[in-house]
Amino acid sequence: MPQTNDPDVIRRLLGEPGTWAVVGLSTNAARPAYRIAAWLVESLGKSILAVHPKAEDVHGAPGFTSLDAVEGRTVDVVDCFVASEHVGAVVDDAVANKDRLGIGAVWMQLGVIDEAAARRATDAGLDVVMNLCPRIEWNHLTAR
Repeated sequence: MPQTNDPDVIRRLLGEPGTWAVVGLSTNAARPAYRIAAWLVESLGKSILAVHPKAEDVHGAPGFTSLDAVEGRTVDVVDCFVASEHVGAVVDDAVANKDRLGIGAVWMQLGVIDEAAARRATDAGLDVVMNLCPRIEWNHLTAR
């Protein structure tokens, strides 16, 4: 089983400045990705990139159709707001673009679980958080 959800990794990813590529982020304000991306920017001061087939700019951040389309940027975390059955392809894209974009971690949102994808990511040297919400984890960290 791959190493996931290390509390020190979660603390570092949430606490340090960085750019999060939010895969599945669109201008649909009813979607959790929209609200969590806003929270990442407003509460944690993160930079974000919206990754969605529509490539819409969201919360003032540029939109890209895929991680392959991201140019001239560094991505610290790939935040996956996709169904579990689709997250493997996103993780594979993160692994393929790891060196080019400087990707250091994959965060699979609450309810997104794929052990095989997590293993591929950890085997490639990426930190992995799976089946957790950054906002809930931040609340746990700051409540201590």
